[in-house]
Amino acid sequence: MQEYWPWIAFTVFVLAMLALDLGVFHRSAHEVKTKEALTWSAVWIGLAFAFCVILYGFWDKIPHESTEYTNSQAALAFLTGYIVEKALSIDNVFVILMLFTYFSIPAKYQHRVLFWGIIGVLVMRAGMIFAGVALIKNFDWMVYFFGLILIAAAIKMIVMKDKEVDPEKNPVLKLFRRLMPVTKELHGQQFFTRVDGKIWATPLFVVLLLVEVTDLMFAIDSVPAIIAITRDPFLVFTSNIFAILGLRSLYFAIAGLMGMFAYLAYGLSAILAFVGVKMLLQGPILDYKMPVEWSLGIILGILAVSVGASYLFPSKGRHGQGEALPQAELEDVGEDKHRAVSQTAV
Repeated sequence: MQEYWPWIAFTVFVLAMLALDLGVFHRSAHEVKTKEALTWSAVWIGLAFAFCVILYGFWDKIPHESTEYTNSQAALAFLTGYIVEKALSIDNVFVILMLFTYFSIPAKYQHRVLFWGIIGVLVMRAGMIFAGVALIKNFDWMVYFFGLILIAAAIKMIVMKDKEVDPEKNPVLKLFRRLMPVTKELHGQQFFTRVDGKIWATPLFVVLLLVEVTDLMFAIDSVPAIIAITRDPFLVFTSNIFAILGLRSLYFAIAGLMGMFAYLAYGLSAILAFVGVKMLLQGPILDYKMPVEWSLGIILGILAVSVGASYLFPSKGRHGQGEALPQAELEDVGEDKHRAVSQTAV
């Protein structure tokens, strides 16, 4: 039982923070302003860095599997994984923004969708992380499989970067609408409502469902990416979870600033390709382990170049649409689409 106490303590901490978030600070539905979002972003980032400091000071006293890590290496591995996941989550933010706009979800209800979406994400990511680590531990050749997935994802990100996503073509959404009726209008912040004695889903639940499906797709790329950084389950899990916990505040903080990231897709693609190649090098044939300090430096360098290029050479594209629309205008655009979709929603 003693070896599980770090996992139990971290899980209790996460649950406590989520309960504090929903039960105290966001008990009533309200629009999350940029100042509040930036404050919460700073809180989550600060907690992640505080945890990194704890690893630096106490890694040798925490039960773990990575006996080859010193305290500083464990802290750097966590930090590198956290930065990779944080960077990749920006692409997730873009899709979430599109979903909220498409279905015309008012700003005051968006936090509720993201909160419950995060709960589902935590469960899915935990399962995928443990499965991925177990596969690599028991089957060395799986390293090559995951590495190729990351390289393929890097290529796909560039090829698909300017293509719009149409939620109506999502097979999960089509199947769900066959199984359960969906109301044409929102019913406050309720996911389900009762109409003539029958339970109907609301558009708010439809968006929640698509957010979960979207994260599952992103997890196929991001989980192997973080396993390429470190194979220690505790470091993989904690860095991934910290990045996910900050996803909601990150969304509200940068949703209106997506025009600043014209070349971010290229940077994220380069990061995926880099960690993919890194994973291939770690396979049983070459068995080369790149120092974690090198990985962190290369990843930070790629991000700095892509963000710097976006600032110096703004360009239109998936992550660069000129000046971003204000939230009110985004909702107006989504409202027009939502009216059209609502006619065939049930």
